Amino acid sequence: MNDDKYIAFDLHQSTTVTSVLNSTGRELDGSIIATKAQAILSYLEGFRGRLHLTFEEGTYSAWLYDLLQGRVAELIVCDPRHNALLKEGSKTDRGDARKLADLLRTGMLRAVYHGSRSLRNLQELARAYQALVQDTTRVMNRLKAFYRSRGIDCAGHGVYSPKQRESWLERLPAGASRLRAQLLHEQLEQLRRLRRRAGSALLAESRKYTVAARLREIPGFGPLRVALLIARMQTPHRFRTRRKLWTYAGLGLVQEGSSEYGWVEGHAVRRPRAVQLRGLNRNHRPGLKEIFKSAALVAIRQPGAFQDYYQSRLQRGADPAILRVTVARKLAALVLSLWKKGGRYRAEGVKQA
Repeated sequence: MNDDKYIAFDLHQSTTVTSVLNSTGRELDGSIIATKAQAILSYLEGFRGRLHLTFEEGTYSAWLYDLLQGRVAELIVCDPRHNALLKEGSKTDRGDARKLADLLRTGMLRAVYHGSRSLRNLQELARAYQALVQDTTRVMNRLKAFYRSRGIDCAGHGVYSPKQRESWLERLPAGASRLRAQLLHEQLEQLRRLRRRAGSALLAESRKYTVAARLREIPGFGPLRVALLIARMQTPHRFRTRRKLWTYAGLGLVQEGSSEYGWVEGHAVRRPRAVQLRGLNRNHRPGLKEIFKSAALVAIRQPGAFQDYYQSRLQRGADPAILRVTVARKLAALVLSLWKKGGRYRAEGVKQA
């Protein structure tokens, strides 16, 4: 007798709605429990047999994954964007849990990789650094927008310099406008200080990983970019081929086609141009895509194999935007190979074709 149980959690801030199915799809239980560690563990202890558990990626997913890893036979943190295409009809908490459990039972879920706890410190520092970078950029844009709204030209980076702050403030009338600009300048200065602090902590943590030194040899990959790359990829062994990594990073090519074959003289013949490229895949990790694309820009601007490749293809009439994506794909494949197999970067190993 099949004693498997398929359990789904619909997580919320204070409560968690559950649904438990057996192997035939009959619901055995549907409860509302507190979103607390002890309540969740006590609930799972009430079931026998092989437990298969799933919940959607979200605010609580990392905490719950660490809590339940090893306590159930199968644990899947699933992609809510993929589930939205599969779940139809009315939306309720009980209904969502029931449908999620059924998707788990039928093998229709797409898992989100969570990796091991050993990288948690690096990931936390990477998130802190990137959040501060985004906040800094937001305040810089807000500061320039404020000056422009007063008819003051502020092209360049001088407006951000602490040494030039007083000269910029003097262009504003005394009162609320000048005070507002002063507060924005001070906010920017504080964010920059915090960003440097977060960056130093991130670099110190990344030095604990031996692969970081090898990856820094690749053109375009400095210490900070390598630290962010390790935090996001976690391990190269989750990608069986370079194409898997390209798709995950948003560098995979999307093909579309219809009526690919025709019938000619009793044989199926492929039609010319039946399948065409439609750009890069949209379901990806934007942060990882930004890492590879920014690394590609650096690599083609500094002397070396990648700049030679870029310039030679430009002279042959290639599109610059497509070339930059091609260089990003080459860098991603190189990162995957060196990280998986070891070895060192060799410029002569970069194909110029």
